[in-house]
Amino acid sequence: MAEFISGKTANEVWGKAINLLKKQENPLYGRTGEVFELLHTFISIEEPRQKWVYNRIPPISIGYALAELVWIINGEERSDIINTWNPKLEKYAGKGDIYHGAYGKRIRSHFGFDQIEKAYETLQNVPESRQVVIQIYDTKDDFPIENGMPRNEDIPCNICSLLKVRNGKLEWSQIMRSNDVLLGMPYNFIQFTGLQEILAGWLEIDLGSYNHYSDSLHLYSRDVAKIGIGKEPEIKNDDNLSLSKNESEKMFKEIYFRMKELYLYNITEKRIHSLAKINSGYVAYDNIMLIIAAYISHKNKYNDLTKNLIESCTNDSYAAMWNHWINS
Repeated sequence: MAEFISGKTANEVWGKAINLLKKQENPLYGRTGEVFELLHTFISIEEPRQKWVYNRIPPISIGYALAELVWIINGEERSDIINTWNPKLEKYAGKGDIYHGAYGKRIRSHFGFDQIEKAYETLQNVPESRQVVIQIYDTKDDFPIENGMPRNEDIPCNICSLLKVRNGKLEWSQIMRSNDVLLGMPYNFIQFTGLQEILAGWLEIDLGSYNHYSDSLHLYSRDVAKIGIGKEPEIKNDDNLSLSKNESEKMFKEIYFRMKELYLYNITEKRIHSLAKINSGYVAYDNIMLIIAAYISHKNKYNDLTKNLIESCTNDSYAAMWNHWINS
């Protein structure tokens, strides 16, 4: 039976999804263990800018989440850089120089052209279009091989994105074949509401709703004891990632350039400080850089610098998310 979940924020709908999954009584056997599953689940977020699931126990890593968004919008697939912000990633996505199903690569160059660029051009010229589909899953590269065996450890869970402009707002629908409510869903919200916000800025329009269809929303039995819903005070994100196309592309390229230096082994405290203070004139982007750099500072045990970077961040929601993660 199909399920419908709606709410104003990502945090609200995630909590509802968890509660529905915990009511499931008969686990199924999945490829890597028993799962509780909801088929055909449709989720709608009224305010996509409120993309943070801050009540997840264990807390999400805001440093990794922001680094991954930058990695995606830059069309990247290299594993070494993003693994710096999430050393456990290769456990789930496999070892190798690249990630087979990297969303950035799939969206920006895998199919021979930049789909974000084409979506922008189409919706700028024909805003009423119903033909803008950003493809991620590639049947040739991703369909199971002999005897149903997976072709790769990193098969995209996201199939495609459907974009429409209605009433002067960018509506986004995300289609998923499979969706882990603990490990995947909170980050999926950040990834694709982030792209929605960026593209809305390029088009100089407002955000509509974010709609997320999961054909298999699931929770592994082994994770039931690990997962919880906190009761933190409401966290409101006031930063706005919407910029003109030229400024947006410029900022994300600059942040990714700095990330590639931050991931270097034995980086000094002085250099991290220099890379963190981007002073772009766009507060939202300055805050992203501060959090991304704070992760590396923390990793190198530069405690005073880490504290300074977090205190320099003007986004209270980022600081709160950071403190949830660091104190977990």
